[in-house]
Amino acid sequence: MKWEKLKLKDVCVKVTKGTTPTTYGFPFVERGINYIKAESILEGGGILPNTFAFIDEATHEYLKRSILCDKDILISIAGAKLGKCGFLTEQFLPANTNQAVGIVRIDANKAEPKYVYYNFVNNHTYQRINSLNSQAAQPNLNLGQLGELEFQYPPLSTQRSIAFILSAYDNLIENNLKRIKLVEEKAQLHYKELIQETNFTKTKREECIKDCLAFYIGGGWGEDEYKEPFTEPAYVIRGTDIPYAKKGEISSVPFRYHKVSNLASRKMQAGDIVFEVSGGSKGQPVGRSLLITDKLLSQFKQPSICASFCKLLRPNATITPEHLYLYLLASQENGIISQYEKHSASNIVNYGFEEFIAEQKILIPKESELKAFTEKVKPIFMLISSLGEQNSKLKEARDILSPKLINGQKEV
Repeated sequence: MKWEKLKLKDVCVKVTKGTTPTTYGFPFVERGINYIKAESILEGGGILPNTFAFIDEATHEYLKRSILCDKDILISIAGAKLGKCGFLTEQFLPANTNQAVGIVRIDANKAEPKYVYYNFVNNHTYQRINSLNSQAAQPNLNLGQLGELEFQYPPLSTQRSIAFILSAYDNLIENNLKRIKLVEEKAQLHYKELIQETNFTKTKREECIKDCLAFYIGGGWGEDEYKEPFTEPAYVIRGTDIPYAKKGEISSVPFRYHKVSNLASRKMQAGDIVFEVSGGSKGQPVGRSLLITDKLLSQFKQPSICASFCKLLRPNATITPEHLYLYLLASQENGIISQYEKHSASNIVNYGFEEFIAEQKILIPKESELKAFTEKVKPIFMLISSLGEQNSKLKEARDILSPKLINGQKEV
């Protein structure tokens, strides 16, 4: 069986990059055409839908160069995570992408698009792409460099067989992501039902968020390398990691070293909540939150803390972690959290956290109702964590098999 070495540009209809609406004076909208940013592309392959921004129909048509098609390959070509790659399917369309993302459109008569995608997902390719910019202050991959990348191509029938085998892993991952979305929506529905029922209870009461916290503290950042007094290893969950960590995707979470005292006061435990209080942008407000579970902590295999742009919240006995977490999700959805945003001149969004926890009140159900509610939703969050862990293992298995198939070491 003959394998041929070809450059990417030799099997493509086109290699281009996206465009940014704000460059042309178009703002993002609350709902509309999917606008896929580099941040929406997962390390290790994949696209996370709930991180999309949106543009209107007119902007979609105006930015013709960045209109995406089924089976396009999206590659991060700027920023710290060069080479992240996602495969576009019809479920994401219509869509556009931004200028930090390369668009690779394969000629299906010359190569199988999904086979090319798995070449990019291969860790060796990821390292090759990053080595092209190892000395750059602002990492950037130009389209010429992208088109020059060489891969080994077996006959089309073999490419399709390899893509079919590896796609089986991605299909399972995608199904798990759909299940996670559905069961989280179920938990949110249970919370809305609880609040509606509690509103009609004569014995209902409200408490300020601050009075429902046993402990809260700002996060840390530490150092890249071990050195005195930064001797304690721990992962650092940032606001940008929250949407991915919810789905069990932790590959982008930084691993750093911290002072003994900083780690001791910030080390997270099951039932803690990470709440984002700084960063954000016009298209992505602050206030995202993450419920820490035993399963998520076990994925790290090392202690973890939240980053300095976040707060660690630890509820007291007044409420349960699940109740507080779902309250925060509801407050973000209904706009309560956004009322405390503070926009700086540099467009960084900060947060009036102390005012938020002092002023906003949580509706507290009767003890028996709270217990019944928690027993109903706790298994949901355990399932979400289990599905996330399954996805991590599926990706690991796929990534072990993938280079053996695309390098011809394992026959199909």
